[in-house]
Amino acid sequence: MQNPQFQPYLVFNGDCAAAMRFYERVLGAKVEVILKMGDAPEPCPGMPPEAKDLVMHARISIGERALMASDAMPGQPFEGMKGFSVVLVYATVDEARRVFDALAEGGQVVMPMNKTFWAESFGMLVDRYGAPWMVNGALAPM
Repeated sequence: MQNPQFQPYLVFNGDCAAAMRFYERVLGAKVEVILKMGDAPEPCPGMPPEAKDLVMHARISIGERALMASDAMPGQPFEGMKGFSVVLVYATVDEARRVFDALAEGGQVVMPMNKTFWAESFGMLVDRYGAPWMVNGALAPM
């Protein structure tokens, strides 16, 4: 049996498409799909017409990894993203800093980039779309 894969799946408050395009640019990712409710091959039962521009499913790839996402669906209240972080690890401090600064623009820095015992640079932030990130640069050998 092949080892299973796991991939983060984020839920946004109506701005999933914009977030995925932002991550494409900032992370050097590739948008593989952004499927909106109105683009589904069959209408979703009970979905109101005003939901046609909500993202049903999106996926970006970053190297061999993927990040998937959607918008919160009508009738499922958006409660924000909490209790987790998406972790990025870069080989250099400069690359980690570049990505951290780009993700932090318009968002909130939770912990500024600093040296830690596990990395030359580490910082935490919540981006402008509400997604929490931890960014590492130049991990220390452990």
